[in-house]
Amino acid sequence: MFRLPFFFIITGMIGFFLFQGASILTLFEWLQHDLRGPSGWFYTHLFILGWATMLAMGAVYQLINVILQSTIYSQRLGYAHYLFFTIGLTGLLYGFVSFQTMYIAGFATLAFIGILLFSINIGITLWRARKWDAITISAACAVLYLVLTSLIGMWMGINFYTGNRSNLHENLLKAHIWLGTLGWFGMLITGFSYKMLPMFYLAHHYPTRLQWATLITWNSAVVFGALSFLLGGGFWTTWLALLIVTLALVFYNFHLLQIKKHRVKPNPGHGIRWSVYAAQFLLLFVGVLLIYALVFPAQLLQPKMVLLVGWVYLGGWVSFTILCYVSKIIPFLWWTHKFGKLAGRPGTPLMADLLDDKKVRIGVIAIALCLLVLFTAIFVDNAMLTVIGGLAFSISSVLYMILIGRVFRR
Repeated sequence: MFRLPFFFIITGMIGFFLFQGASILTLFEWLQHDLRGPSGWFYTHLFILGWATMLAMGAVYQLINVILQSTIYSQRLGYAHYLFFTIGLTGLLYGFVSFQTMYIAGFATLAFIGILLFSINIGITLWRARKWDAITISAACAVLYLVLTSLIGMWMGINFYTGNRSNLHENLLKAHIWLGTLGWFGMLITGFSYKMLPMFYLAHHYPTRLQWATLITWNSAVVFGALSFLLGGGFWTTWLALLIVTLALVFYNFHLLQIKKHRVKPNPGHGIRWSVYAAQFLLLFVGVLLIYALVFPAQLLQPKMVLLVGWVYLGGWVSFTILCYVSKIIPFLWWTHKFGKLAGRPGTPLMADLLDDKKVRIGVIAIALCLLVLFTAIFVDNAMLTVIGGLAFSISSVLYMILIGRVFRR
C-alpha cells in the first residue's frame, strides 16, 4: 500500500531537485523574463506539476487511507495515472523547452488523461466511503479544481495553436492560474491540515465550525474569482475575490489556533510549527495586499506584482507547507513500511530516530529567510538581490531535501 505513494513522492522530490538545479544554473535569469514565454512555461510547470502536484498526489493516495480508514479504489488505476501523468509531464516540459507545439499538445493530452484517472480513482474512493465532512469535501473540491484547471489548460493550447490570441486567451490564462493555485492547492492543503495538525499535535475535542466556514468562503473565492476572470472582470472583482480569500484565511488561521489550544503534545515537530507560521504569513501578506491595491489600484495586475503574489503563494505557502509536511509524512511512511512489523523489538528504531528535528528546524528557517529576501527583491525590483535571494533559496532548499531524502537510507 506504500509503493504507489512512494512513486509519486520520490518523483516529486526529483522534480524539486531539477527545478532548483536548473534555477541555480541559469542564475534565476528566468525571473527577469515574461513568464508567458517558453522559459517561463517550463519553470512554472516544473515547479507546480513536477514538484508540488506530483508530491501532493502521492500524499493524497496515502492520506486518503488514513482519513477514510479504507484502501484506495484501484491500485492499478493509480499506477496507470502515474505512468500517463509522468510521461505526459516529461514530454510537455520538453515541448516547452524546444517550443514544439506538437510535443506540447500530444504530451499535455497524456498528462490530462493521468489527471482524469486520478480524479476517477479518488472520486470513486470518496463516494464508496460516504464519509462527508470538511476534510473529504475539501479533497473532492481540490480534485475537481485540478480537472477544471487542466481542461482550461487544454483549451488554452487549442486557442494558442489556432492563433487566436484575443482577450479570451488572456481570460483563460487568469482562470487557469486561479483554479490551479487557489482551487487545487488551497483546498487540498486546508482540508488535509484539518487531519494532519490534530494528528501531530495530538489534539482532541476541538471545535470544527471554522472548518466549514473556511470551506465555504474558500470555495466562494475560487468560483467567484474564476468566473470574474473568464468574464473579463476588472479591478474591483479581482479585489473582491482577494477579500473573500482573506476572510477564508482568517477562518483557517483561527481554526489552526484552536487545534493548537486543544493539543496534548507540546511540540509536534518544527515542520508542523512552521507550516502554521506560513499560514499566518500568508494571511498577513494578503491583508497588506488588499490595502496596497486600494492605494495603488493600477499596480495590482502589473507583471511584477503578479510575480510577487505568485512567489509568496506558491513558494512561500504551498511549496513551503509541503516541505514542512514531508518532514513528518516521509519518516512516517518509511518507518511504517520498513519497521512497522518490527515495532517493539530490540534494535528497532523509533520514527523520531529517522530524522533529526533540530536539523529540520535549521532547514525550514533557512528556507524561510531566503524566501523573505527573494520577496523583498521582487518587490523593490532589484535584479542583483533577486539573484542572491533566488540562489540562496535554491541552495538551502536542496540541502533540506537531501536531509529528508536521507530517511530512505535508514
